Amino acid sequence: MGHHDGHGENQGHSHSHGHNHDHNHDGDMDWSAMGTMLERYARVAAPMYGEVASWLTRWVPDPGVVVDVGSGPGAVSFLLAEAYPKARIVAADPEEALLRRARDRAADEGLTDRFDTVRAALPDAIDDVPEADLLWLCRSLHHVGDQGAALSALADRLAPGGAVALLEGGLTARYLPRDIGFGRPGLLSRLEAADEEWFAGMREGLDGSKGATEDWPALLTAAGLRYEATRSFLLDLPAPLSDDARAHVVEEFTRRRAMQSERLGPDDLATFDRLLDTSDPQSLHRRPDLFLLSAQTVHVAVKDETRG
Repeated sequence: MGHHDGHGENQGHSHSHGHNHDHNHDGDMDWSAMGTMLERYARVAAPMYGEVASWLTRWVPDPGVVVDVGSGPGAVSFLLAEAYPKARIVAADPEEALLRRARDRAADEGLTDRFDTVRAALPDAIDDVPEADLLWLCRSLHHVGDQGAALSALADRLAPGGAVALLEGGLTARYLPRDIGFGRPGLLSRLEAADEEWFAGMREGLDGSKGATEDWPALLTAAGLRYEATRSFLLDLPAPLSDDARAHVVEEFTRRRAMQSERLGPDDLATFDRLLDTSDPQSLHRRPDLFLLSAQTVHVAVKDETRG
């Protein structure tokens, strides 16, 4: 489980940061590079995450404990720490290398008195996850074979009256016009189709994979929670992009070029190569029309006060 995913805009879309099931357990994964990528996206998307946190205060106005489930290096955990300055923040992830990065950052920012990490993996290895007033899941659930079992397990970690905020769904990010001046128009639409094919294969390959209609309110209700609301949040960064946002887009295209090399045709791969060529005046590194537009959907459910 982790933010380093990829079905949508990452933290991205990441079929977002290449965090597919195989990579999740890949000893060759460059966790330092992944951590840097996730932290950059969190900076780029910070205004959107701030809107989400403000919206969630109607259910958890003053949480004592917030757990970021599938935290990666804690990129969003630190935004939650900013949004909830009195809360204890817990970053939970199966990858110790990423949790270590989160602890180092907490020390650098003077947050060690209210920031903890827990090594945990859904749905079963969560014994050390503390009881929480807010459980935040950002594209971590769809990396679990049995999503229903994972939500039920997490519901048991939720304090009565606490809330689950589940970020799943939304709209795939757009970065470029349909016609970019070379190659066949509609590259991003074809890339999205390739991503969907990848995602289906990733889900099928998960341990204990169970098919489930992606009706998130229904899944939250089946876990014994009271579904409250769904809202989508816009990340709208028009051209010209900041250096940080441009670097994020270049990383995203680099990753997806490698991930989809067998699903895209030679013409589209050649277009990708031009977009990634630092010497090409129409590359992502230089284009004045590069933008970032996506919508992230958050579903909220609450544990009834009477449920222990």
